Amino acid sequence: MSTVAEKQGILLESGTNEIELIEFYLGSQSFGINVHKLREIIPYDEAKTTILPESQPSVVGTFLVRGNTIPLIDLNIHLRRDASGAEPTAGRRVVLVCEFNRCVNGFLVDGVNQIHRISWKNIQPLSTFIGRYKPRFTGSFAIDGREILIVDLEHIVAELDPEAGLSYHAPETVPVSAPTGLSLEERRGQCRLFMAEDSTIIRDSILRILHASGYTQVCAFVDGEACYDEILARKKNLKKGVADQEQLFDLLISDIEMPKLDGLTLCRRIKEDPLLSHIPVIMFSSLITEQMVTHCQQVGADGYISKPQISELVAMVDDFLLK
Repeated sequence: MSTVAEKQGILLESGTNEIELIEFYLGSQSFGINVHKLREIIPYDEAKTTILPESQPSVVGTFLVRGNTIPLIDLNIHLRRDASGAEPTAGRRVVLVCEFNRCVNGFLVDGVNQIHRISWKNIQPLSTFIGRYKPRFTGSFAIDGREILIVDLEHIVAELDPEAGLSYHAPETVPVSAPTGLSLEERRGQCRLFMAEDSTIIRDSILRILHASGYTQVCAFVDGEACYDEILARKKNLKKGVADQEQLFDLLISDIEMPKLDGLTLCRRIKEDPLLSHIPVIMFSSLITEQMVTHCQQVGADGYISKPQISELVAMVDDFLLK
């Protein structure tokens, strides 16, 4: 099935640090999501809905889409909005059919407005404090004098289905490297990783799992810009002779959606730098689809894995650094 972006011919060039967000409404308030997550928009038809009485309040039930049923989540309820004073929305509610993390879900909203193409630099991240306690939003941007909150659909799905979150299953046996006699954890501990991930919860989860698997030398950054600033600082010290090549890093793990500097642009900058181009870059994102793989390849990414497959991520890091 073609995505909304494909149908409208608005695919962005890779690594331009731009994003296209579709604006939708809950009552009179505007929200947004990345167009790359949107497969289609269809009118809400109660006749196509099967109610699940014992489900969580925001889970309406299942919704029939082209002969297939998908979970239907009411965002008004899940975001705990008080719709009592809102304008009537009967007849114009729509379902946003979204695909991410290898799953398809429907989100019931009150209406859609338009698609906005903006730079990631114009997206304001939530403060660290708010991000820890209200992680259902990843940031905001201003259009025509109004603020639009960007909804973290991945987190919402993980709240309803904990199995959709990050999980890691370590191997039952730990192989030993023949030349050194070091265990796998010891070999992993010698590697230096950079990681760029704007979600506090996901960043902490990945760090915890990497550390538990033996990758203890990990520098984590809140977005692509902070990561790239550190890379430039290390390059500067290298040129000054106050550091050597060992002070760089061995591999980068990066999300794609990040304020200020997105992962594709970060990857492109690394791969265009003769001093850094040899360093493997893995894109770890909920947006990995056939279409997004093409974008990753265009900016020179060495690997790409869809969240929440973190076991595959650790295995891919091993392939690049330990073989």
